[in-house]
Amino acid sequence: MGYYAFTIRTSLKIKELLIHQLTEQGCLGVIDNNDTFTAYFEGSISIKSVTQELDLAQALLEKAGQEHGLSYQYTLVPEENWNESWKKGFKPMDVGEGFTILPPWEKPKEGRINLIIDPGMAFGTGHHETTRSCLLLMEKHAPGVPKNRFLDVGTGTGILALAASKLGFKHILAVDNDPLAVEATRLNGELNNLSDVDIREGGITAAEGTFDLITANLISGILIEIAREIASRLSSRGIVIISGVLQDQKEEVF
Repeated sequence: MGYYAFTIRTSLKIKELLIHQLTEQGCLGVIDNNDTFTAYFEGSISIKSVTQELDLAQALLEKAGQEHGLSYQYTLVPEENWNESWKKGFKPMDVGEGFTILPPWEKPKEGRINLIIDPGMAFGTGHHETTRSCLLLMEKHAPGVPKNRFLDVGTGTGILALAASKLGFKHILAVDNDPLAVEATRLNGELNNLSDVDIREGGITAAEGTFDLITANLISGILIEIAREIASRLSSRGIVIISGVLQDQKEEVF
């Protein structure tokens, strides 16, 4: 069947909101190229529903007098060309002072904490701003917490769990409801020669005990739903890093 690849151009102000809306429409993953981004959908999706969402966004922004520069085009990527499509867009990226995210076909950088990610079909390659924000906050706050237990809720490709391992956390748990994400995390653990990540299919209820650092890069509705569960699993000196919340959703979540 293949996959639809939407190449979308818009202003930075609108980009996060648009990615959020497309995620709710079934977007499988995003590659952010600064002035444009590419959003991928299963070939079986109703293409009309996606184009209508983008056309509606254009109309509402224009009605509100917002400068958006929103335009898009899409193509159907044959399934046999999927990996090549990812390779064209997925390039090494430095994040913060130490991390470098790169695909398995690129050479690791010396002197950096290399996170080797085969994006597959799961969200979280590090090209999305919410994932990069989590990595920056982990780099900043990890030195100030005990490094006994780490939990990543909705792990996607497992990038945050892998980063936690390379930051020195002893016991790492990654959970995700999507079996494809669980498999992607297992694969990426092997690519990074890491065997200390416990990967489980399920939500936060699959995590027992308390954790020194918890990450949750999820949409606001899910964060609100599991907020109490997250709080109950936080150790006395631990911290939570959440991402995926839009500016106008802060009060709902916090």
